[in-house]
Amino acid sequence: MFNQKSKSENQVEQKPTAPSGQATIIAAGTTLKGDINSTGDIRIDGNLEGNVHCTAKVVIGSNGSVTGDISGAQADIMGKVTGTIRVKELLQLKGGCQVQGNLHASKLQIEPSANFNGQCHMTGSERPASAAVSSNGLADKKTEKLAAQA
Repeated sequence: MFNQKSKSENQVEQKPTAPSGQATIIAAGTTLKGDINSTGDIRIDGNLEGNVHCTAKVVIGSNGSVTGDISGAQADIMGKVTGTIRVKELLQLKGGCQVQGNLHASKLQIEPSANFNGQCHMTGSERPASAAVSSNGLADKKTEKLAAQA
């Protein structure tokens, strides 16, 4: 009566938008059971019993806990992880973190007060495959000899 426009003219078409740079957050006090798949950054401050598959950065906060495997482009670990961590770029184990499991990364940074028990596999193309590094950061004698011969 007052407006002659049809309802279809007043509706705004909503298009899916690209991620706005904000991370998905699993807050402290939250417990999830199951796998998480994400194309954007993800931060876990709660508890997750399952795997995390992310194409961006994964952050496990100081109160966060993951029992399962983690894969992503980058990762910062400040909390507790029990499982394998696979990162394409930089993996940072921050002070006070507890990691029980194997690491696969092209770059690794471990702070002195971080606790890591497992094997480390450097996947970068810069290092020869025979130059594996143990969890205490020292290559064993046999590996050093093989690397020197290469």
